[in-house]
Amino acid sequence: MPTKVIIGAQWGDEGKAKIIDILSEKADVVVRCQGGNNAGHTVTVNEEVYKFHLIPSGILYPGKTCVVGNGVVIDPEGILGEIDHLVGKGIDVSTIKISSRAHLVMPYHKALDKAKETLSAKEGKDIGTTMKGIGPCYMDKAERTGIRVCDLYHDEVFKEKVRTNVKIKNAMLKHVYHQEVQFDAEVIIADYMRYRERLRTYIDDTTVIVYEAIKEGKDVLFEGAQGTLLDLDIGTYPYVTSSHPVTGGACIGAGIGPTMIDECIGVMKGYITRVGKGPFPTELEDEIGERIREEGHEYGTTTGRPRRCGWFDAIIGEFAVRTSGLTQIALNKIDVLKDIEKIKICVGYELNGKVIKYFPASLEDLELCKPVYEEMEGWGDISHIRTYEALPDSVKKYLARIEELCGCKITMVGVGPNRDQNIVIK
Repeated sequence: MPTKVIIGAQWGDEGKAKIIDILSEKADVVVRCQGGNNAGHTVTVNEEVYKFHLIPSGILYPGKTCVVGNGVVIDPEGILGEIDHLVGKGIDVSTIKISSRAHLVMPYHKALDKAKETLSAKEGKDIGTTMKGIGPCYMDKAERTGIRVCDLYHDEVFKEKVRTNVKIKNAMLKHVYHQEVQFDAEVIIADYMRYRERLRTYIDDTTVIVYEAIKEGKDVLFEGAQGTLLDLDIGTYPYVTSSHPVTGGACIGAGIGPTMIDECIGVMKGYITRVGKGPFPTELEDEIGERIREEGHEYGTTTGRPRRCGWFDAIIGEFAVRTSGLTQIALNKIDVLKDIEKIKICVGYELNGKVIKYFPASLEDLELCKPVYEEMEGWGDISHIRTYEALPDSVKKYLARIEELCGCKITMVGVGPNRDQNIVIK
């Protein structure tokens, strides 16, 4: 198993955790590279469901080093809660390593996130964030006023940064957002001093850990969160996350160079979903869309919000292949489409009377795009099938057409949520 990056190749929620879980069995190190606890990975093992937000899902395999990299923003209360939950399930957490360079989500970040969303909602301009404080934390990071994990272990530096930031954030909350909530810097300092003692055993220079593992020939798996169209630079801006869920983000978020990546697997669903606002060309606002939502349990891991559902969009698939250099596609949840007579694939967009084959940057243009569909024959229940050869011809034709349109080989097909419901295509 070479060094691999696994990314979401749609709007997130593609079932990355299942693929990561399967590949983690042969990995030595599993690395989370970006995002915060606004993202969620769900893994089903022996009918038991595990939900991860910050800790790599590779932790379910004993002995795997699980790295939370420098590109992740960490809510100490959140990650300690995950650790406690895993300990309660009898999972060994001693192999977790948290980057000393990662930035900390602070209480005022959550308050600012909520205040901005609330104000924007009144004007119909809210983004649909999880209100976990992730965006404001990345804002401080970019503004160079953020607080990092390493700051926790330098008392005076940490206290000065908290006091300075609280003064500014309180003023913003009061005078910009007209909120009554105000923070006491000393209370925050005391809380985070308690967190640091519990976190101490997990903190390390993870850039060294990852680099040395690769140099020693160990199998390293980079675990992406969210999805390509949520990328800050190339996603459906402004309805995006505050980090880079594409292959390039894995390099920056783990602190290693691009020449150390051997393979990149893009995870897609046999249909497509999105959470929150923004244009969605193939969205199904009908009985089929509702059926896919219920059959696929399409509700957010972090928020519980219902996901918008639509037909597979090959324009988005090709975009992900191109912008992340995908070498393989893992196509999940095609079992969800069972018993639908005609399956559609979007092969282009009609924009201003012309058919285009690219994904527009402008949301105004994307809003005007009408999907151009091809129809294919459907299939019945395939959740019991375990080999490619046993799949119905209609499924094989569907897979082949997606490969052709996206320009990338499908190497894994998911026919259910469990570990054993994954077909490897050689």
